[in-house]
Amino acid sequence: MGAYIFRRTLSAVALVLVVCSIVFLALYAVPGDPAVILLSTGGVTPPQSAVDALRVELGLDKPLLLQYFSFLADLLRGDLGTSFSDKSPVIETILARLPRTLELIGAATVIALLIGMPLGIAAARHQGERVDRLFALMASFALSTPVFVIGTVFILVFSKMLNLVPAGGFVPFSQAPMQHLLLLLMPSLAIAVGFAAVVFRMTRATVIGVLTRDWVRTARAKGLSERRVLRRHIVRNALGPVATVVGLQMGSLLGGSVLVEYVFNWPGLSGFLVTAIENRDYPEVRGTVLVVAALFIFLNLLVDLLYMLLDPRVRH
Repeated sequence: MGAYIFRRTLSAVALVLVVCSIVFLALYAVPGDPAVILLSTGGVTPPQSAVDALRVELGLDKPLLLQYFSFLADLLRGDLGTSFSDKSPVIETILARLPRTLELIGAATVIALLIGMPLGIAAARHQGERVDRLFALMASFALSTPVFVIGTVFILVFSKMLNLVPAGGFVPFSQAPMQHLLLLLMPSLAIAVGFAAVVFRMTRATVIGVLTRDWVRTARAKGLSERRVLRRHIVRNALGPVATVVGLQMGSLLGGSVLVEYVFNWPGLSGFLVTAIENRDYPEVRGTVLVVAALFIFLNLLVDLLYMLLDPRVRH
């Protein structure tokens, strides 16, 4: 087991290094002078003095290999550069916004699991029946509806018509806990709708596959109750693929929750990335991409380790 953990951790670190290299070289993949490209707006050529100053600021006046090692050294110190717009350290802005996005994704994941897994198990146990077809139809509808449409409908119904929750915004939990949770509710639900449909489909497919296994028939033949068979022999063996899908979905939401953050005015990391791209703030874009990629790899590592705990065959 220790060797497996070491191999997976080593491969995750290597993958992070590859991502860092790709992000570093991305600036040089575009034809032309990177400093001119970053400063050009509306087709207007920037003055040479501004270009030279930016080249010095980004270290573009140094040899490429020296720039690369300097870039890696800055990353090891936690230095992601300084923003072009307000001259603030990029790492401070990211650390301020990242917990909000993680909170949004975490709440959506919990809701999706609470909805998707029970419905998936119920649909698998009644395969081909009316309940199964109804749940499958609901999942197809949830997957085919864009998240910004779901969010807009939630605002229209629950905020404008019923006046139950605020339409959007953000209040720190330390200042007003209940208000914070109310503001978190609708954006997390908007994400959880499609997320729950993915969990439902994977749970249903996996449980159907497990139901026909020999150990399930043996457990029933031994006289075990259906609840115990379901809990110890079916659900436990079906959790591995579900955990993999949940991890991948959470990783994709790190940079893909931008529409929800915009609709509900939630100041997270995804909206910050879009704003940085619009402003051509290269340090902010590079720093956010690196953090999102590293978190995605870390989530996959956690899923692999969780899979090892759920499935003894992986450990051996």
